[in-house]
Amino acid sequence: MDEVIDNAKAQDPVRRTPALTTPQPHHSAEEERLGHPATILPDSGPHNPDEPGSNRSMFVGALVVALLIGVAIFVGIRSRAASERKLERATESAAIPTVNVVHPTVGSKEQEVVLPGNTQAFIDTSIYARTNGYLKQWFVDIGAHVRQGELLAIIDAPELDQQLQQAEADLKTAQANQQLAQTTNVRWQALVAKHAVSQQEADQMAGDFAAKQAASAASEANVRRLLQLQSYERVTAPFDGVITARATDVGSLIDAGSSAEPHELFHLDQVGKLRIFVSVPEAYSESIRDGAQVEITQDADPGRVLKGTVTRNSNAINQTTRTLNVEVDVDNTHGDLLPGAYVFVHMKLPAGFNTVTIPSNTLIFRSQGLEVGVVRTSHVQLVPITIGHDFGSAVEVTSGITPQDQVILDPSDSLISGLQVEIGSVDGSASAR
Repeated sequence: MDEVIDNAKAQDPVRRTPALTTPQPHHSAEEERLGHPATILPDSGPHNPDEPGSNRSMFVGALVVALLIGVAIFVGIRSRAASERKLERATESAAIPTVNVVHPTVGSKEQEVVLPGNTQAFIDTSIYARTNGYLKQWFVDIGAHVRQGELLAIIDAPELDQQLQQAEADLKTAQANQQLAQTTNVRWQALVAKHAVSQQEADQMAGDFAAKQAASAASEANVRRLLQLQSYERVTAPFDGVITARATDVGSLIDAGSSAEPHELFHLDQVGKLRIFVSVPEAYSESIRDGAQVEITQDADPGRVLKGTVTRNSNAINQTTRTLNVEVDVDNTHGDLLPGAYVFVHMKLPAGFNTVTIPSNTLIFRSQGLEVGVVRTSHVQLVPITIGHDFGSAVEVTSGITPQDQVILDPSDSLISGLQVEIGSVDGSASAR
């Protein structure tokens, strides 16, 4: 305590503080027993605010407090500003949409177009009678395979037979008259040489011979005509094929020429080779080439694939249907197809060149036309395109984009040109699967 007083005197030499008498502390028996005597601080006396040391301490304390408050405020403001900047950056980052892009594939795959068609017999004909009479007998029925020249039916034509007999008799008479006129002409020519008859009479005999000769030729021609008609009494197959219809029976009246629409006896189809006529849409007409190989399927036997050949086309677009009529020939030696069957012709179209292929889910359909979104320098640009063939999951693009472009997949309805975007993932292939 004496040291405290001496220090105070040293600090203030002008003003002296009387010495204080510190009474001896009295320890109770309990404090002595515990060994922790209570410490009694000396009384420094009443505080005097006019003392210089006290003012300086208060100023330093206030300055420290103000400094601490300022530091706390600065740290708080700085932390808040950092948080606001972080939030602003996060908000701006969240405002930029992320898109997935794909690179177009160079060229396009070979396309297959499937078109319906009807099979027809390579030769399809109706067989009619060429002579009048009654059907005496028929030898084939529907489904029968016949060979060329095979007998199908016999027609009984007694009137024709009588006409032929009469014509043959007339021919014999004409031939006899011709022979007599020839003999007479030879004799008269000899008499003219001897000046036994006049030249006029000899010329008459020569003319009579020529007339008889012509009459004989006419009779011979009539006989040949009737023989030809008589041969039509035997109805034969004009080519190898299958009888697909029989429209007559024994005893039926056969009227060959008196009716405007003659009655059909049989219907014959050549099924060893079949024709298939296909209507090809105008968009694919330029890809059709004669000699191209095609595949043929049918619902009756889906697992069987037949080969056919494009043999010819009409070289003209039908103005009503806007299609090209194409004929496909198929070998049917084993009878895999039936005439009149409904089939599907699979035609291979050549792959496109100077084109690219993109997925169908990149297309944007708007009033401006067909477009796609392309990412260039982190911004969207809507590009109009022209498509060629549609492959279903992908389309062929003939103009508008290049293989280096980054085309946006699944574009949103709000996508506009100039929008800043981020690229999420890049698919390097756009080929149709």
